[in-house]
Amino acid sequence: MRQSNAQHQQQISDRIAAHRPGMTLDRFFYLDEAVYQAELDAFWRSGWLFAGHTCQISAPGDYFVYRVAGDEILILRHDDGSIRAMHNVCRHRGSTLCQEPAGHVGRIVCPYHQWTYARDGQLVACRGMGDEFDKSPYRLKPVHVEELGGLVYVSLADEPWPFNAARAEFAPQLAPQGLERAKVAKIVDYTIPANWKLVWENNRECYHCNVNHPQYIKANFDHYNADDTTERVRRAIATATSKQEGRWAAQGLAATHTATGMCVFPDAANNIWFAANRTPLVEGYVSETMDGRQVAPLMGDYQAADVGTLRMRTLPNFWNHSSCDHSVSTRLTPLGQFATEARVIWLVDRDAQEGVDYRLEDIMPFWQLTSEQDWKLCELAQRGVASSGYQPGPLSPVKEYNVMGFLKWYLDVLGGRS
Repeated sequence: MRQSNAQHQQQISDRIAAHRPGMTLDRFFYLDEAVYQAELDAFWRSGWLFAGHTCQISAPGDYFVYRVAGDEILILRHDDGSIRAMHNVCRHRGSTLCQEPAGHVGRIVCPYHQWTYARDGQLVACRGMGDEFDKSPYRLKPVHVEELGGLVYVSLADEPWPFNAARAEFAPQLAPQGLERAKVAKIVDYTIPANWKLVWENNRECYHCNVNHPQYIKANFDHYNADDTTERVRRAIATATSKQEGRWAAQGLAATHTATGMCVFPDAANNIWFAANRTPLVEGYVSETMDGRQVAPLMGDYQAADVGTLRMRTLPNFWNHSSCDHSVSTRLTPLGQFATEARVIWLVDRDAQEGVDYRLEDIMPFWQLTSEQDWKLCELAQRGVASSGYQPGPLSPVKEYNVMGFLKWYLDVLGGRS
């Protein structure tokens, strides 16, 4: 017998209440269709979703489409330079409008019956509807959109989560990176055979890094934790930080994370779904490249290569690592309980020329390898939680504190407590 929505919701509430802090989630949360549908409403139709970069739509009429949670969102540069977001759905018979994932339009013309819309979504032509037909109620349905330092966020909610706190956190950190003056060097799309939460759980700890990320650990300190940070490592971090502080100050920059381990994120107690920090790299590295060298022109306002890495994260679907010479964004989109799309975007300065100022084989491998190593681990985790032999296991308070924070945030939002 099929369960009612109320029964599904009660089952989810009971499982949330039964969760033991410090333990992984019950397999129910990764496998159940009702949980996935509840997540679409609680996170993907309520939160702010990173959609792409402003440089992807640099000229009026440029657009791209973001497909998420059953919706297609048309994100377009308007004639006045602003960015508009609308449902990519004709107001006549519901046909999809822009069929390509990205492109350029003068006016938006429905392929079905040629209803025609201006770039701001106003209906301007609808042949066959008669001279007395009032076009004004039939503009394209708008979607909330925010532009932040070269990042584009959208929200499908009637009343989105507040955005001002995220803007205040990100704006000063983003300003010198100059992402609004960047261009896309490469986009790679992946389908990860794993639930979106498993991808975030992987991202929120470096317990796995020493064995699985040989490139990453050469450049970064955050795979060390309180239990394995030797005096030599502490001296290396202190030396790198002290050397960089003076050089960074001259550029108006400051390190915001200089300790071992990953920055604490998210803050479930205050429903903080966003974070940004600048952190030093290992001595000898000025970029997250295979050998630590600068491999493209400086981005934004940087005057020297030694700026560490700018790291940004927003739940439920975005993280970014930015070096002096390139930036790498990852956008997650759920494809059901058992798969997640990951779009990885590499950006460089807009004036940089491929083959002259940079080569893809220099800027891509570091994060391409690290990402693909993670996707494999996520696939293995999905296969494991799908097994009847899986039971929730204990998380390390030393190495997996951010996984604990993520799970608390997730359960609080899913249960309506945030």
